Amino acid sequence: MKIFGWIRRLYDKILELAQSPKAVYWLVAISFAESSFFPIPPDVILLPMCLASRDKALRYALICTAASVAGGLFGYALGAFFFDTLGQGILNFYGIQSEYAQFKGWYDEFGAVMVFAAGFSPIPYKVITISAGMFQFALVPFLALSAASRGLRFGIEALIIRQFGDPAMAFIDKHFNKLTIIGVILLVGGFLAVKLLGPGH
Repeated sequence: MKIFGWIRRLYDKILELAQSPKAVYWLVAISFAESSFFPIPPDVILLPMCLASRDKALRYALICTAASVAGGLFGYALGAFFFDTLGQGILNFYGIQSEYAQFKGWYDEFGAVMVFAAGFSPIPYKVITISAGMFQFALVPFLALSAASRGLRFGIEALIIRQFGDPAMAFIDKHFNKLTIIGVILLVGGFLAVKLLGPGH
């Protein structure tokens, strides 16, 4: 299929760029942006970078985590200070504005669980960061939970790649199309989870 060819070329290009110093800047930019408004998760550049330089895998995971938490703080600020002008527009863009009101109930009962789960799972982290600011979730616990969940997610990925780099590369090459489909399903599934699992359902 043509779409797989396009994605494969992009993946190969990222692998190529992952060996240059500029890759770190892209990692920081994507990790930061994904936590507040960008739809593509940073894993798409983190994993190829770890594959290209396995000895730097944990360093890349740490950079990715720090940038992601900083982006989460930016998303928090959008919700706390700029929700009417920017935060709401981002939620509208992803088609989840109607579910946003339900998050208040979530934060009242399961705020810490929500922040940690969104940082680790395919649930869109940007939705949680913006709503955490809007509903004034305590800032220090928010940053701590974000650092723990994002660090755990990216750290596990980096450790797996560092330990099984060559077999992992061979596996990706062999099953690229299937892995692409799974990635899309997880991304879309995260947004569907927000729409379907709210307290109003």
